[in-house]
Amino acid sequence: KMRDCYCTVNLDQEEVFRTKIVEKSLCPFYGEDFYCEIPRTFRHLSFYIFDRDVFRRDSIIGKVAIQKEDLQKYHNRDTWFQLQHVDADSEVQGKVHLELRLSEVITDTGVVCHKLATRVLECQGLPIVNGQCDPYATVTLAGPSRSEAKKTKVKKKTNNPHFDEVFYFEVGISKEWVIIIWFYYRVDLWNASNLKFGDEFLGELRLPLKFLRQSSSYEAWYFLQPRDNGNKSLKPDDLGSLRLNVVYTEDHVFSSDYYSPLRDLLLKSADVEPVSASAAHILGEVCREKQEAAIPLVRLFLHYGRIVPFISAIANAEVKRTQDPNTIFRGNSLTSKCIDETMKLAGMHYLQVTLKPIIDEICQVHKPCEIDPVKLKDGENLENNRENLRQYVDRIFTVITKSGVSCPTVMCDIFFSLRESAAKRFQGDLDVRYTAVSSFIFLRFFAPAILSPNLFQLTPHHPDPQTSRTLTLISKTIQTLGSLSKSKSANFKESYMATFYDYFNEQKYADAVKNFLDLISSSGRRDHKSIEQPILLKEGFMIKRAQGRKRFGMKNFKKRWFRLTNHEFTYQKSKGDHPLCSIPIENILAVERLEEESFKMKNMFQVIQPERRVLYIQANNCVEAKDWIDILTKVSQCNKKRLTVYHPSAYLNGHWLCCKATADNTPGCTPCTGGLPANIQLDIDGDRETERIYSLFNLYMPKLEKMQEACGSKSVYDGPEEEEYSTFIIDDPKETYKTLKLIIEGVGTLEQEHAQYKRDKFKKTKYGSQEHPIGDKSFQTYIRQQSEISAHSI
Repeated sequence: KMRDCYCTVNLDQEEVFRTKIVEKSLCPFYGEDFYCEIPRTFRHLSFYIFDRDVFRRDSIIGKVAIQKEDLQKYHNRDTWFQLQHVDADSEVQGKVHLELRLSEVITDTGVVCHKLATRVLECQGLPIVNGQCDPYATVTLAGPSRSEAKKTKVKKKTNNPHFDEVFYFEVGISKEWVIIIWFYYRVDLWNASNLKFGDEFLGELRLPLKFLRQSSSYEAWYFLQPRDNGNKSLKPDDLGSLRLNVVYTEDHVFSSDYYSPLRDLLLKSADVEPVSASAAHILGEVCREKQEAAIPLVRLFLHYGRIVPFISAIANAEVKRTQDPNTIFRGNSLTSKCIDETMKLAGMHYLQVTLKPIIDEICQVHKPCEIDPVKLKDGENLENNRENLRQYVDRIFTVITKSGVSCPTVMCDIFFSLRESAAKRFQGDLDVRYTAVSSFIFLRFFAPAILSPNLFQLTPHHPDPQTSRTLTLISKTIQTLGSLSKSKSANFKESYMATFYDYFNEQKYADAVKNFLDLISSSGRRDHKSIEQPILLKEGFMIKRAQGRKRFGMKNFKKRWFRLTNHEFTYQKSKGDHPLCSIPIENILAVERLEEESFKMKNMFQVIQPERRVLYIQANNCVEAKDWIDILTKVSQCNKKRLTVYHPSAYLNGHWLCCKATADNTPGCTPCTGGLPANIQLDIDGDRETERIYSLFNLYMPKLEKMQEACGSKSVYDGPEEEEYSTFIIDDPKETYKTLKLIIEGVGTLEQEHAQYKRDKFKKTKYGSQEHPIGDKSFQTYIRQQSEISAHSI
């Protein structure tokens, strides 16, 4: 039968993203992108496929679980994964801390026997099932002739329980015994019907006792394992497969001083003559895809306020190489990729202000807009559809061309330099100063955002096919309107589009485009921007608790719709309702995580206001909690009265749980984290971006060396170019050679630092520690690699 399916993305078993439901299909296509910074350690990246029935109940079809250490294998490759069965025996996460001691005891009769003491200290990161986790441990000593089990107390509402309980067993050392530790999830009393099905398995650990012969005491952390170590022979039913493209990067970032030589070399790229001899341009030359180089370069230059001179320099060099004004900035060059990336970062909120309200309406109203006579559905009228589409195009065109004053400063400064370069190079073509700018703002910014609003965070999901078709038609028309080409109708391959475009073949549209382009690319228009209209930054459902309103705290945990703009932070009962509470941004004095112990709830954070009033909020998952904390911190970063200290726990039962102070207005006991940049759009870590660039240089070292050879060959030999060197742009071989030498030296030094750090860490790290529990496969791989390296060096 047909199914209505959706897919979730999980860190271990915590859901962090959910796709839309694709209805009535056995081969659903989602086409959805999800990007997140991973805010905690994890063992598996898992994907679950669910089927929703007519009663809106969800049943699980299967899952794909990729171990963290295997992610690199599938990096940036489309891969089909077979779906696996989901059952409690294989759904395991978390670790346990144990201490075992074996001692000799002489009984009253003088017989020597051995006593085993097992101390169950604590666990960390157990799964939360149906919103709860009430764990306990059973310790079983199993031998050839007997099995003896003991059980800890149940710890309520925590997935990081502290047991610290000791159990004693009498044991004959000559035999081989096994200790088994089982963790169970225990259902809440209100859900009594589940009791008849028994407690829920959370993971186990098996240890042969023979290793205790060498030592009388042993203490270590262990990863919990599936039941029977997951060796259950399940019949491999064909549950179907899932196609994924996972891009996973892990950067090991040193402190700033390590990166100074490479960073300084990159940042002075704009001043190098010619710019093709600069470190940043060389990175673009050696990378397989220009996009790879553009992303970290743009973020680094934005962070240090050098993006405009850098883009001006590389754009100027590209314009000089362009022969025909009609092809200006049309290729996928380093310049165009860098400007694309800058517009994406700096212009995200500009898109929210201009396009989001109309795109939301198009997605919700579903007006028929099909103008291809062949694709018309029964009962649809071609003229009505044309009129619907014309109204949408008119509204979007008007909102774009009237938004010049809202265009971010950094984008305007870049457009000014593009316009100047183009006008200087092609003095005979008066339109080139417009086309140089419109090729970015219309063709590479507004048109793609209309076409794929989900990629620009304008909609949460990929639009449905009908909406997608409407957006495609609008995007095509807007792109042509913005291109200012001489014969517009000739731009369209389809005759129905050329006919439709006749609506817009009036001079007023061309004039509006030119006025808009003039405004966003004119220098010295930097008046103070009076954008009174609030910009929506983030919204969604979360659970909140007001501070100390009622004696019993649980009563005032309520689900509310939260909304953050650059003016205020509000919540209401549901989306669109009147706000129940509004906190002006200037009243947000700190935003910090809340310790789980406060309310026995995960993913909580606190918004601290004047007079020590605190709003406690629980987000749906760890990624969402981090997003809300980051954006609230960024938007309130410049508040004059920001706190320097805070309480990491709540004020309950007459005292602060963290420092035990009894007065509710006691100043905080822990320094605030803060320290994020005030500019909402640009939360960038310069050291991390430099580390990324170092990794790219290191990856393409053979190409750097080949480029060095090419410089040497060009300097000495001025004849016809060797084919293997012709792929590089080298305007000045001597200057380029000097820069390459500095890059290779800088990368070599950083490589040595990384190797030394790994060696030192390897010496200090103990297998079985909290950081690397026994069963940590990534650490075992690392140990193997290190022993191979040391054997090789010996």
